Amino acid sequence: MAGIGFELRRLLRRDTLSGTFAAYSYAGIISAGPLVLSMVGVMLVGLMSLAQVHPQIVLTQFQVSVTYLIASSVIVTGLIQLAFTRYLSDRLFAGEPQAVMPSFNAVSLVTTVVLGGMGLLLSQTLFAEQPLTYRWLMWIGFVLLGNLWIVVLFLTSVKQYRAILGVFCAGYSLSVVCAVLLGRFGLTGLLGGFVIGHTALLLGFTVIVARNYRTSTWLSWAVFVPRNLRLSLVGVGVCFGLGVWIDKLMFWAWPATGMTVIGLLRAAPLYDLPVFLSYLSVIPGMAVFLLRIETDFAEAYTAYFDAVRHGGTLRQISASRVLMVRAVRTGLYEILKVQAVVTLLVFAFGEDMLRLVGVPGGWQTLLRIDVVSAGLQVLLLGVLNVLFYLDRRRDVLILTVLLVCLNALFTGISLIYGPALYGYGFALALLCVLAFGARRLTRRLAALEYDTYMGPND
Repeated sequence: MAGIGFELRRLLRRDTLSGTFAAYSYAGIISAGPLVLSMVGVMLVGLMSLAQVHPQIVLTQFQVSVTYLIASSVIVTGLIQLAFTRYLSDRLFAGEPQAVMPSFNAVSLVTTVVLGGMGLLLSQTLFAEQPLTYRWLMWIGFVLLGNLWIVVLFLTSVKQYRAILGVFCAGYSLSVVCAVLLGRFGLTGLLGGFVIGHTALLLGFTVIVARNYRTSTWLSWAVFVPRNLRLSLVGVGVCFGLGVWIDKLMFWAWPATGMTVIGLLRAAPLYDLPVFLSYLSVIPGMAVFLLRIETDFAEAYTAYFDAVRHGGTLRQISASRVLMVRAVRTGLYEILKVQAVVTLLVFAFGEDMLRLVGVPGGWQTLLRIDVVSAGLQVLLLGVLNVLFYLDRRRDVLILTVLLVCLNALFTGISLIYGPALYGYGFALALLCVLAFGARRLTRRLAALEYDTYMGPND
């Protein structure tokens, strides 16, 4: 669903500094998405709330509560995210845009009911001792974020990048401002501001989607038909979310690193804050990732399969494949260059960054490791995305399962051997999966013509 790619290409074709800057700025914000920007918002709320003389425990409880909302909603909605994306892509490719909104409404309804039921059950059992207002806000936030991950799937299919950017800015500005203004009510005030901002964000994106995909049908359950709900994509969605978060979950649960913050929610301050800071460094790499995938590679991919479908000669098909391979290599190389520059900057000024947020400079080593991990994650996303373009779902499933297993294994070893190895587990797991994924991608691209005509479908 590469609609926004056309608009970004138009900006790049101006061949001006302002056009290039605008394209990269839009791509960075849109590709970073609510996951990274929510983390930024949480940090901003924490920094701005320091002036209101909040007890540190209140800010910690707020940040930990939001972190759990993000992690749990990402993992749970992973069951449907990629399967839904594939179904919508197939409908758009088949020239059936009228099927988008009914399917979106059905998935949103199911997401709301399932997450709402889970949230209600948890609020009445595991969190029964917490104040009612806190439980209600956590419940609402859980449902909001789950639906937000669903609607965000549409962002790259919509050409209205200015409207998307405006909603992002308005939603997160509102979230930060409301949280700070309501901060005098303590933890519930901070959570209330978070919920208000994300409600505005969800409504804004829903309006954009509804305006672009008009239909007279309200609901369609076709996306849940077994033949449309590809199990491999369900597995990938869950495994990727779990693979990215499992090291954090293990650090929270480990007695030597984790601490109870509120109710049953635990945190590992030594590990969490460097991870949050490191994810700020992925925005430039994600901008390059979106631009290169949605411009150079998307064009080469389209040219190749147009030649296949329309009876192109072997020379034309081979030349198109060469352009695809070149676009993949160039895109990954540019991501590597950008992330390398960002990593070097963090290596140089990491101590100042930590001091700015009130963290001891001794955590600089862990921050450096986490920044390297964030860069490897962006590169892995690039590899996985190209494999998705090639419809190699089985390869992606293998890679994401491997990420879960290796991250759990290496993180467990690092926890056993102590602080000197903290952070290396996630980095080493990403490095291994990235190397294996790059090898699989190279083989798939080398045999692309054969697989296109003779290879079995995954």
